Amino acid sequence: MAQIPDDSAPAVVVKHKALLTIAIMLATVMQVLDTTIANVALPHMSAALGAAQHEITWVLTSYIVAAAIATPVTGWMSDRIGQKLLFLLAVGGFTLASALCGIATSLPEMVAFRILQGLCGAMIAPLAQTVILNINPKERVSQAMAIYGMGVMVAPIVGPTLGGWLTESVNWRWVFLVNVPVGILCIALLLVYMPNSDKRNRRFDFFGFAMLALGIGALQLMLDRGSDNNWFESTETWIELGLVISGLWVYLVHSMTAESPFVDLRIFRDRNFALAAVFMFLIGMTMFSALALLPPLMQSYLGYPVMASGTLMAPRGIASMVSMLIVSRISHRVDGRAMMLFGAVVMSWSLYMMTGFNLQMDSNLIVVTGVLQGFGMGFIFVPLSAMAFSTLSTQLRGDGTSMYALMRNMGQGIGVSMVSAVLVHMTQANHAELAERLTSTSGAVHAYLPGLLSGSSSAVQTANSLVTQQAAMLGYIDDFLLMSVLSALSIPLILLLRKPKKSAA
Repeated sequence: MAQIPDDSAPAVVVKHKALLTIAIMLATVMQVLDTTIANVALPHMSAALGAAQHEITWVLTSYIVAAAIATPVTGWMSDRIGQKLLFLLAVGGFTLASALCGIATSLPEMVAFRILQGLCGAMIAPLAQTVILNINPKERVSQAMAIYGMGVMVAPIVGPTLGGWLTESVNWRWVFLVNVPVGILCIALLLVYMPNSDKRNRRFDFFGFAMLALGIGALQLMLDRGSDNNWFESTETWIELGLVISGLWVYLVHSMTAESPFVDLRIFRDRNFALAAVFMFLIGMTMFSALALLPPLMQSYLGYPVMASGTLMAPRGIASMVSMLIVSRISHRVDGRAMMLFGAVVMSWSLYMMTGFNLQMDSNLIVVTGVLQGFGMGFIFVPLSAMAFSTLSTQLRGDGTSMYALMRNMGQGIGVSMVSAVLVHMTQANHAELAERLTSTSGAVHAYLPGLLSGSSSAVQTANSLVTQQAAMLGYIDDFLLMSVLSALSIPLILLLRKPKKSAA
């Protein structure tokens, strides 16, 4: 495995590291925030753009698919035109696309601008991580990753709350326009304080890129539309699955035989990077799935309004920030694997605690489990990111950060689709089972017995509503149990990681 030759010095020396780090973190927050902030504004967009409910979801789908396709190309473009120019183009394009989304007057316009936003935004996270790694010496990487991680971890949690407030208090268009001043500030800071980087004359592997884009794009499309199409009962889903398998298979075969593949597969020869990428995939499945499940659970079944549900999730983000700061302070004294093991156990236990949720509970359990998950994630994210690139050569960092981000995004997409499918299936199964268990001695039947015997439609509807709510709650519990098991199964990967050897100064 390749070793960075000098641990005592960063790969790139900068004079104003703090200001550059602020610019990088702001850009990351802006981009990650946008993955969730628009969700709550969809009903308002639908009315304003004259789009049907099934059509407006393309506002989300177009962004996700475009981002998935653009993420792997970041490494090649960074080498080809330089990190600074690409970073400026990515942030500038994202800011411009945000402004255009804010003034869009039709659904085709909005979808086109969201595609541009996804293409540009996908490059921000891997570029930010590469720059963080390059401008910090090895012993300072954990502290720098803690600052970067705050944006990555907190932004998705704040997104729905901020989006709801902007939509209700101002206008849904400000969900996008809020990015404009932040983007302009980032561009100014990057222009002044980010140094130029070396360029590499890498040949672009058009065939490899086409096959990878086909596979990843079809996968994201299948995951995003699968639920609406009843999954494999739909011909569209089977076609998309065929494109996923064929595209990724051809890409892998081509990459192993090509002289200059689109993504340098040597990154996966590095044991720590390969294991960390798989671990990040699993974390993406569990962490983002919990974030996706909680808002509808709180709003639809526990009776919390949008703003209140967002407020209850805020402690999760605060706990992540606290734990990341702790990790940055102790990282030079404590083995990163031990910190990750602690974080994974805490996160798995907190997910298991969520199986105790019920329709009559107060908000305390929501807050406690959220705080534990956020605290555990801080102990995972920072040392995992540092260890993933600790033995990867500087030359391979561009491809490494691109694929690392792609694995996280793929885990997120697959995880959210999986728990959504499980929720629908288990809710239906639980509803049928609960209905069969209703007898004349059941509490629900006894309470509504006179109305049920008289054939009162209101009594029947009320009893069915109670059964439906309980069935849905049990469906959520099944999902939480599944996530806790997946989180626990990822723990052995931590034990396989190797502690990086310190090079002689």
